[in-house]
Amino acid sequence: MDVIGFRRKSDEQLIKQALEGSEDEWLTLVKRYETRLYNHALRMVGNSDDAMDLLQDVFLSVFRNLANFRGDAPFGAWIFRIATFRCTDHLRRKTKTQFSEYEELPDADRSTNPATGYEDVRSNGDIVRMLGSLPNEQRQVLELKFFQNFTFDEIAVQLGISSNTAKSRLYAALKKLRGTDEASAIAC
Repeated sequence: MDVIGFRRKSDEQLIKQALEGSEDEWLTLVKRYETRLYNHALRMVGNSDDAMDLLQDVFLSVFRNLANFRGDAPFGAWIFRIATFRCTDHLRRKTKTQFSEYEELPDADRSTNPATGYEDVRSNGDIVRMLGSLPNEQRQVLELKFFQNFTFDEIAVQLGISSNTAKSRLYAALKKLRGTDEASAIAC
């Protein structure tokens, strides 16, 4: 696989070549998104095995439907929408129980971590526990806003809600978490 191509080729170029049968270009797309999608799934479902299964589901779905990608929105938004749908569907099917096992998340890229600068950053397991205490609708908005750096308009498109609904869900999530130091760390 061409490491330079990994960075230089646009998603659209990679998609075109993958559709023409280039396995290397497909693998480049997978490599480009796998860590972020895995972290997204892990934060949503709270279990690494489930997150890995969902990641494979997402890439299988994307592979099967790549020809249907219209390009109306960026490829990254499209693939994250699929991942969010798969995670939400997984959570719906799962019985309503609290997370019994809280796992550490892999090291995040500190340059995009909203908690950077917080002097006493809590473990990623604490963050997973906090997110697990939120209703799914609030957790999704918080995840997209702070971990994926989406704007409210992008969140609205991603979740099929209005921008104002996204704002109110984020406000409600932060209000619910406000009593903990960890919530303050995320809000920074």
